[in-house]
Amino acid sequence: MSEALQSLLDLLDLERIEEDIFRGRSRSSVVPRVFGGQVAAQALVAAGRTVPEDRPAHSLHAYFLRPGDPGAPIVYSVDRIRDGRSFTTRRVVAIQHGKPIFHLSASFQTYEEGLDHQEPMPNAPDPATLPTGEERLRGYPHLPAETVERFLESRAAVDLRYVDDPPYGDYGHPREPHSQVWFRTNGKLADDPLLHVVLATYVSDMTLLDSVLLAHGRGGWAVGDVVGASLDHAMWFHRPFRADEWLLYDQHSPSASGGRGLGQARIYTQDGRLAVSVIQEGVVRVPRG
Repeated sequence: MSEALQSLLDLLDLERIEEDIFRGRSRSSVVPRVFGGQVAAQALVAAGRTVPEDRPAHSLHAYFLRPGDPGAPIVYSVDRIRDGRSFTTRRVVAIQHGKPIFHLSASFQTYEEGLDHQEPMPNAPDPATLPTGEERLRGYPHLPAETVERFLESRAAVDLRYVDDPPYGDYGHPREPHSQVWFRTNGKLADDPLLHVVLATYVSDMTLLDSVLLAHGRGGWAVGDVVGASLDHAMWFHRPFRADEWLLYDQHSPSASGGRGLGQARIYTQDGRLAVSVIQEGVVRVPRG
């Protein structure tokens, strides 16, 4: 296991203060606030630790309410909404400086047999044939060295490989609002289903709004031609998967308007099973003058 992955796992290992109250810490991000994927992942950890192990997460719905302060701890308060025969529901509020910064609802379900179908996996090149994230980033001379290093540090726990150039790699020319990324953790994980779901939640916030930027030829926060932040985020976990094995993140944007952009995505295992569906809306604004 890489040192960066161990550091991320430590970050997600919350301190239990009371039965349903947890405390987490933060670390630096590409932007000067707490990374949204970190808050969502930590909140899911808090919810999952109040649920029986035989009930894996099947969905989450979240709102980002305020920017998080990377220099302050985050307190996660869990509300045990319902414990049914098949489903368990939890609500989590993340608090900093006495104010809520994030709200999560998550649902967990006992395993059941049932109807089964899925959309087929789209075509994508083998991840082994693609440049690593570091190779891509260091190949863009227009990016400041500081920006490159911040990107590499923030994503060091994950092997994340773009199929095509990311928005900040080739901008100024609108493209199809579609982006594909392969990802897996930089090291093996324990056989804990919640951990793999949590890691996928963490990564899911890294690239989902890329397709919005591609449609308008914008490079994004890395080059400063837009400002933005996540507003809400939803995930449905369809089938078991491992976050330490290659996953294809197939993303597109059906709409942008009113200073907001919508991203939709599906995550497939390398053998073609649809594992996760994701939807996110975010603020995407062009800076004035």
